[in-house]
Amino acid sequence: METQEKKSNKIFRRATSADIREMMEIRLAVKENTLSDPSIITYQMCQDYLEQLGRGWCCEVDGKILGFSYAAKADASIWALFVRPEYEGQGVGAPLLKLATEWLFSLGNPQVKLGTTANTRADRFYLAQGWQRGGMKNAVEVIYTLEAPATAPTTAPATAPATPSASV
Repeated sequence: METQEKKSNKIFRRATSADIREMMEIRLAVKENTLSDPSIITYQMCQDYLEQLGRGWCCEVDGKILGFSYAAKADASIWALFVRPEYEGQGVGAPLLKLATEWLFSLGNPQVKLGTTANTRADRFYLAQGWQRGGMKNAVEVIYTLEAPATAPTTAPATAPATPSASV
């Protein structure tokens, strides 16, 4: 089980089924990257991405969820990252994004990707977090990628002198 990480009074933790209703409220409350058809994201989809298809995290204060993220295993992508509009810019999104990307990298993925609406606050946020802005997926969505951090070079251990083998 993952440990809870506290930052000021914010708790960043794994999301559970009990969080889905509140996470969907947040998803529907955002001002940008809105869903044209909210019914396409179902409770069951959110449930499946908690464990089976990926993993989810949330940030809460005093039992109130301020934001959440989901990582998708199959394509090493950020499936969702949303923050209550009144908590944007208050240190919720970046740690949630970091939890999701670190988990995907821990699975051995060399790169993580995501898509967001171009020329939005989210577009600028991902740039500020060090993601590489790529081409347009379609008329409105831009693709971002993040490469896995380089691992420290390892030095080969010093080899012990060879010992002569005994012949019988």
